[in-house]
Amino acid sequence: MVSPALPRRALAEYVGTLLLVTVVVGSGIMGQELSPDDVGLQLLENSMATVFGLGVLILILGPISGAHFNPVVTLADWWVHRKLSLTDVGVYAAAQIAGAVSGAVLANAMFGKAAVTWSTHDRSAGNLLLGEVVATAGLVLVIFLLVRADNARLAPVAVASYIGAAYWFTSSTSFANPAVTIGRAFSDTFAGIAPSSVPGFVVVQLIGGVIGLALVAGLYGRDPGTVTTGRVDADPLLADRTL
Repeated sequence: MVSPALPRRALAEYVGTLLLVTVVVGSGIMGQELSPDDVGLQLLENSMATVFGLGVLILILGPISGAHFNPVVTLADWWVHRKLSLTDVGVYAAAQIAGAVSGAVLANAMFGKAAVTWSTHDRSAGNLLLGEVVATAGLVLVIFLLVRADNARLAPVAVASYIGAAYWFTSSTSFANPAVTIGRAFSDTFAGIAPSSVPGFVVVQLIGGVIGLALVAGLYGRDPGTVTTGRVDADPLLADRTL
């Protein structure tokens, strides 16, 4: 199957990441409003919405761009499968970051808040950074093992399920995504992260991505194939090889 042109793939990454962050931030705000005195219930509401939203987005946008929505996944795909060019990687990452920021702004506006409200939620503690290493390594492991086992068609369910579980078993609530991390700094709400905490999260997410790829290599060895959380012929999460 022929891969769509880069502008179309970039648009899919932009729209997908925008809607993903809108789901994450918007459901966090809704959770705060519906359950103001119960943080556990807020997290449940936030995580459930994210699971359903992410699964649908991977399903519908995977055939176009691979549904990465995440610079770590894009970099990992480039490193392992070499079917994306460095230009593709840069364009994907730019689209993902722009989409994440747009999604946070949109969620803020929908709930009557200032378009940009910098988060004051400090997440710089070492245990939270460790949680992000685990969350991101696990995400990369899930995606690439699905591809290697020729089960990429199950990505909408498997990837969304992993993220939903990681909300609860990691101390950081599993951001596992540099673009989403940057976007969430633009909303001083339940799902936000203070701008000062963003660099640390991004660094450990990249480390987690490397660890995830090392685990995949240890389990399956090097593979010449492609990755996608849901896309076509240029990366591992594509079309009939979708993640």
